[in-house]
Amino acid sequence: MNTTRLNLTSFVFAFAVFLTAGLKAQEKERKTSFSLQEAIDFALVHNQNYLNAELDVKSAEYRNKEFIGIGLPQISASADLKDYLSIPTSLIPAEFFGGAPGTFIPVKFGTKFNASYGVSISQIVFNSDYIVGLDAAKELVLLSEKNLQRNKVETHAVITKAYYGSIISKERLQIIDANIERIKKLFDDTKALNATGFAEKLDVDRIELTYNNLLAEKEKLERIVGLAETLLKYQMGYDLQSPILLTDKINADLMIDMQTLEQEKINYELRPEYGILQSQRNINAIELRSKKGQYLPTLMAYGSFQNQAQRTQFDIFDIDQPWFRIGLIGATLNVPIFNGGSKHYRIQQSKLNLQKSTNSLTFLERSIDVEVANANMQFKNAFVALETQRKNKDLAKSIYDTSKIKYETGVGSNLDVIYAQAAYREAEINFLSAVYDLLVAQVDYLKAKGTLVK
Repeated sequence: MNTTRLNLTSFVFAFAVFLTAGLKAQEKERKTSFSLQEAIDFALVHNQNYLNAELDVKSAEYRNKEFIGIGLPQISASADLKDYLSIPTSLIPAEFFGGAPGTFIPVKFGTKFNASYGVSISQIVFNSDYIVGLDAAKELVLLSEKNLQRNKVETHAVITKAYYGSIISKERLQIIDANIERIKKLFDDTKALNATGFAEKLDVDRIELTYNNLLAEKEKLERIVGLAETLLKYQMGYDLQSPILLTDKINADLMIDMQTLEQEKINYELRPEYGILQSQRNINAIELRSKKGQYLPTLMAYGSFQNQAQRTQFDIFDIDQPWFRIGLIGATLNVPIFNGGSKHYRIQQSKLNLQKSTNSLTFLERSIDVEVANANMQFKNAFVALETQRKNKDLAKSIYDTSKIKYETGVGSNLDVIYAQAAYREAEINFLSAVYDLLVAQVDYLKAKGTLVK
């Protein structure tokens, strides 16, 4: 008994060690660093909205196959067993047997036990609804695929903006850290000068106030950085508690060439929304065909083959007893003649729906024109703003360097340095904001043109 328990304990311990090692290896292999494209690819595998759109495509494909199956031969088998506790009674005229005219004799026909088994088959020969329905089922597959593409574009845009937003937030934090380091050095130097009588206590207090404000700003920005990172993880479908490292760097010089904005023509079909409306219009056209097809006849072929047994004793499974075969084939033709005009008015409704979808396409084209023009303008404005903020940053840095040199040589005040430092920090942050605005404008422009996702 002790040996058995010892072996069981050893097995459990070894299994636990193996499981722990496997989990650690899995944790080690889990990806935590992402470029922008890797973040987008990760989202396309883990983002629930995109996954649901993929499932919609598969569902549409199954519906298409289901509808195809309706037009294939329908075969079924059946078996039936009856035990008549009371055999049905039929009335026959009594005069057949010499009785008085107008009277009837009750007679029981049949046997107590009846059994049958057989197979039946049916096949659509012609049905306009089925023929049109095949086209509709195929169009639904195309519609779901276009909706998937729209989800892909939306996911691409959302991840790109969240990725850039997280990077910009971290770079702003680096700017604050650099400013804190500069002010800390100025504070230490001024404090030392105050100790030797070369600087006033007021100068020390001013710098200390600026230093404390920068520390408070850093704390606030750290929370913003965490929020931006959490938003990116959420959009990616990434574990919110796991660390993540973003490997791409932002380079404002690698944006779209401004000259290309005026040269590119609008291709409406590149927009997934346009394709979705086209599919909806095609479905409306198919619906109209279906309504018109209701004036056509339908033809169905069928066949049935059975074996039947009638017994006075329950010997259904006695192979020596006879079974009687029944077989038939036939066809059913239905020809619509008059229905009070309801089909006519259904056709008119379908025509109006088709016209509405055509109008929606025209309206969407105009909307895309406006959206592209607006995105074009926003991109140009963001580009100009970026160049302005770049110059302002360089100018603010020059002013700060000059003020610092003047203060260190005794011909300037520390107040000038503080103001110059604050202006330089603001210029750096404004430049980063302009970079982010340009990145967002680029994404919006490419999305408006339908070229964000190749």
